[in-house]
Amino acid sequence: MKDTQELLNILTLEDIGNNNFNGDSRDIGSPNVFGGQVLAQSLNAAYRTVPKERILHSLHSYFLEAGNLELPITYNVQSIRDGGSFSTRRVTAHQGEKTIFILACSFHKREDGHEHQMPIKKDIKQPEELLSWTDMLDQFGTFLPKKMKAFLSIERPIDFKPVQIVNPLDAKDLPPVVDVWFKLKGDSSNLELAIKQQILTYISDYNILTACLNPNASVANFGNTQMASLDHSMWFYRDFDFNDWMLFSVESPNTYGARGFACGNIYTRDGKLVASVAQEGLMRPMKR
Repeated sequence: MKDTQELLNILTLEDIGNNNFNGDSRDIGSPNVFGGQVLAQSLNAAYRTVPKERILHSLHSYFLEAGNLELPITYNVQSIRDGGSFSTRRVTAHQGEKTIFILACSFHKREDGHEHQMPIKKDIKQPEELLSWTDMLDQFGTFLPKKMKAFLSIERPIDFKPVQIVNPLDAKDLPPVVDVWFKLKGDSSNLELAIKQQILTYISDYNILTACLNPNASVANFGNTQMASLDHSMWFYRDFDFNDWMLFSVESPNTYGARGFACGNIYTRDGKLVASVAQEGLMRPMKR
């Protein structure tokens, strides 16, 4: 995938009737289906069953089995409740007889209320000061570990610019923090909020577990640690545009027992808090 339209083509599912939807997968450089894709496709299915005026405000999910890139995924939506203000849906993703993923999500009608938010980090480097993944591949590709070089070589519909550049050849422990600017490639204007939330959910599964790896980076890396998303939750607050860079600011409070936990906030460049994310992931050291 190289731009926003190709991403939307993957996220938009085929309606096969009775609240069932089919979707295909794309390789992003890992051996299994990308968790962000399953999350976003599940939301696409759920959104197709709720009243038009209701907007997603939260989701909670579990990844049960690794998805096979060669097989289609079928999403079944259960209508749990449609109340006066909220609608709740449960989505189950299947490949053949295997259930690979479950999602619960809630939609809310628009209402007015009190407001506050946590501010964006002060004095954080701006995207124009930073290298993108493509820039890093171009400048340092000869020196990068084989797996990292292969991962960065995959064409994606999103540009990522990490604030903290880590030298993979200088293994040392780092703070449990990751800040990454991101921006969609191609035309992202005139998108409905429902579509923007699906895209943001797709993006939210990138980068987040890196914060769990950082405190042990002197001995642990992507090459010797088995990593996978176990669960994923999000809360959505405000409308936003993809026309400018956005910041995903992540920290990891804890890693223990071959699992790492990370949480973060997603901001527009002007500091508007759009969403919060929490994820626990597998962090299993590989035995030699």
